[in-house]
Amino acid sequence: MEPEVIKTDLVVLGSGLAGLRAAIEFDKLARGKYEVSVLSKVQVMRSHSVAPEGGAAAVMQRGDSFEQHAYDTVKGSDFLADQDAVESFVRDAPSEILQLEHWGMPWARDKEGNLLARAFGAHEVPRTFFAYDRTGFFLMKTLYDRALKGNNVKFYHEYFATAIISTEGKFRGLLAIDRATGSFYLFKAKALIIATGGIGRIYKYVTYSHTVTGDGLAMAYRAGIPLKDMEFIQWLPTTLVPYGIPATEALRGHGAILLNNEGERFMRKYAPNKMELAARDIVTRAILTEIKEGKGLEGPRGMKAVLLDTRPVGEERLKTIYKTFRENSIQFLGKDPLDEPIPVLPAAHYSMGGIHVLGTDLSTPLKGVFAAGEVANVSLHGANRLGSNSLPACLVMGKWAGRSAFTYLESETEPTTDRLNEVVEKEVERSFSLIRREKGSHTPYEIRNSLQNIMEVGVGVFRSEEGLTSALKSIRGLKTSLSDLYVRDRAFEYNLEWIHAHEVMNLIEMAEVIATSALERRESRGAHFRVDFPARDDQNFLKHTLAKFSLEGPVIDYHPVTITKWKPTARVY
Repeated sequence: MEPEVIKTDLVVLGSGLAGLRAAIEFDKLARGKYEVSVLSKVQVMRSHSVAPEGGAAAVMQRGDSFEQHAYDTVKGSDFLADQDAVESFVRDAPSEILQLEHWGMPWARDKEGNLLARAFGAHEVPRTFFAYDRTGFFLMKTLYDRALKGNNVKFYHEYFATAIISTEGKFRGLLAIDRATGSFYLFKAKALIIATGGIGRIYKYVTYSHTVTGDGLAMAYRAGIPLKDMEFIQWLPTTLVPYGIPATEALRGHGAILLNNEGERFMRKYAPNKMELAARDIVTRAILTEIKEGKGLEGPRGMKAVLLDTRPVGEERLKTIYKTFRENSIQFLGKDPLDEPIPVLPAAHYSMGGIHVLGTDLSTPLKGVFAAGEVANVSLHGANRLGSNSLPACLVMGKWAGRSAFTYLESETEPTTDRLNEVVEKEVERSFSLIRREKGSHTPYEIRNSLQNIMEVGVGVFRSEEGLTSALKSIRGLKTSLSDLYVRDRAFEYNLEWIHAHEVMNLIEMAEVIATSALERRESRGAHFRVDFPARDDQNFLKHTLAKFSLEGPVIDYHPVTITKWKPTARVY
């Protein structure tokens, strides 16, 4: 089947915060001269960016400084963040808060009308601005409304991208399936911004929506773009057992405490100064250590947990700015947090790793391709992201990417089409072979469930050479089994099983990258903890991991960390 061709100027793949912000910035600069096409695998307002509750960190109050926010971020990253990128980010974040305000974002305010900020983990001062417990939703609504008013912005809802098309080291187009019809479309364009978010559904117990399957990462990887620091996966310390629904870190910022089965406030042992507001990797390991030592309690469905006591937060806050948390606790657990503690457990939440970009213009080694948001690694977050840095990072990076794509298009000539048909035909055949295969041994769901179990056991919070080696062997076994992947649904229209088959292939490729990168990093840093190498090793591993595609599996290389001001020191909270 030959795909229908849609000619455009810029494709933005992904319609979350970073994608929408990129489209808006590009469209503003282009003033109608260029068309931007935004592709989303879901309806735009179902993007995972609607989910975050906590808020956006920015320096906007007395007693705070760019220097302090940058240092908090670098320290939180376990000194793996590129400090020049961090300094640029913290300086640009406040203007994004104000810009969203001017576009209609309903930030929470005090009685005098000032923006409200609250404390978040590992930030030395309260600098997290929020819209009650709907921050992500209101940010998305504000940006989507703004994008709809653009000069030349088109939206393609429910288009699933399958391949980046390039020839001679330059981007030529993006291949995608219209989920409603099953038809293929080739978006011929001069530039692409990848803003597809993270890879959370590679694990079983997660905070992510089911659509977050690392598609943009996998496509970039297959197109020859290196992935950076993929071994660093963040777990959110407190989620409602057994559902993975976040109990926002902001609760701990307002006084909520963690207790084991003895009623002990155990964070005193692990982070005596910051306690529950230590960096997320530290709080996560503390919770799981307590459970391993037999100090957890039996939660719903037999899952071990610790307790989050939110009563110190106060009745007024729990009924207003934490209304959703309270409603979720009552509806799903039958427990009112005003009356009793809530069982919580860490869940996979964020990927610090991502597409290797070449500085704050967010360009990649493939000419004409840029990346922004969680899918990109610039590197702002290093080995561990601070809570409430992700939302402003999406906004700032979206702006950077939109600006860079415009500059690129201004200097770019009309693309050639040499060998384009041959490349496209190969990718279309790869997708159609899934649905034409008349029999097989494995469904996408069987393979996905096996992969998630492997990742939870062998590539989880606590890692070792034995566990990683075993996981990698199993992942490669699943990779081999893809030859027997069978899609039972034969329809083209809204064939979710066909889409899920693509997703599981992407997940397996990314699992191999994560496990290989983790095996090669023989130290513990941030969210990557090796029980067989429990100390940080700056002499040998103060460097970024790069994973490059080969048919035999990822090829690992390294890239230096940019240090401008702050030399690595012990990370104590």
